[in-house]
Amino acid sequence: QLQLVDSGGGLVQPGGSLRLSCAASGIAVERVAIAWFRQAPGKAREGISCIRPDNARTNYAPSVKGRFTISMHNAENTVYLQMNNLRPEDTAVYYCAADPRSTCNIVDEDYRFWGQGTQVTVSS
Repeated sequence: QLQLVDSGGGLVQPGGSLRLSCAASGIAVERVAIAWFRQAPGKAREGISCIRPDNARTNYAPSVKGRFTISMHNAENTVYLQMNNLRPEDTAVYYCAADPRSTCNIVDEDYRFWGQGTQVTVSS
């Protein structure tokens, strides 16, 4: 079965940047959809972005489009989320998720395999 390890969160000031990593095992990342989600305190989980290399497809939520970039490093079997111009409202636990059957929609019901989550806090 597919396993995911997500990492890279931390404390950053508004306007700063972080890069999150999602390392996959059990399947090559180029053969699955991998998405990023976040969940802020007291709020529902929000889909942020997805990449599906075999379909040449990426998706972004309006709240992060233009600030966040999803990418894949095939040699490391890892997907990254580069987050720039971070805002306090970006504070959340961030999760990567994957499913070979997903068409790269960013809704959590389309993903069966999840990382453990990594905390991102944007604060001065």
